[in-house]
Amino acid sequence: MDPSVDLWIRLACEFIGTAILIIIGNGTVANVHLKGSKGYRGGWSLIAMGYGLGVMIPAMMFGGISGSHINPAFTLGLAIWGLFPWHLVPLYWLAQLLGAIAGQLAIVVTHKPYYDLTEDPEDVLATFSTINSAHSRLNGFLSETLGSVVLFSCALALVHSPLMVGQQGVAHMGVGFLVWALVVGLGGPTGPALNPARDFGPRLVHQLLPASVLHVKGSSDWRYGWVPVAAPLLGGVIGVGGWYLLLG
Repeated sequence: MDPSVDLWIRLACEFIGTAILIIIGNGTVANVHLKGSKGYRGGWSLIAMGYGLGVMIPAMMFGGISGSHINPAFTLGLAIWGLFPWHLVPLYWLAQLLGAIAGQLAIVVTHKPYYDLTEDPEDVLATFSTINSAHSRLNGFLSETLGSVVLFSCALALVHSPLMVGQQGVAHMGVGFLVWALVVGLGGPTGPALNPARDFGPRLVHQLLPASVLHVKGSSDWRYGWVPVAAPLLGGVIGVGGWYLLLG
């Protein structure tokens, strides 16, 4: 983060960066899950690549401006360990949440014909938010927490590695590959979210949209919806703290 840059510009970067994450990431899910799309049933590898690139591109664009948190759990973890100002946390969270909502609305608008063709409500919900494959909140919580710990500790280690001095663009590219690897390695149980804004914002959009827009809407599954919010927040505190205590 560059504190010399105007706060509103940094917040705009968080908004745009999170929107890009959702457009590319959830857009890839929509490509795979919505009937009639050219990527229909394209497979999990395609989704993993989409989320990896969805994180990599904003990180390379805005990492030197806002820090490219694009994730409330990362923002909280940094603040807990004294690495980010507390008074900016609510503003970053709001920008990230609004960015996630805006990105999801863009997906709904551009994929409306394919929502109209899709008959499975779980396929529709998957384009918005995560679903635990075993329908287990405990399994989802453990998976999301582990993935978040690995994400935040490894991301900080990459960005601050002595090998990356003067090569921050390469470091941020590495973060994208890290997310790609995490979705491949830990994506089976939940998706995964690893990001409260990425799940809560689009799930809220799913809840509020009328059934006429989504054709087959189904439940927004709020019974599970707290898991991809709470688990990454805990993982952020542990992951950032682990890096800070060992290498910070």
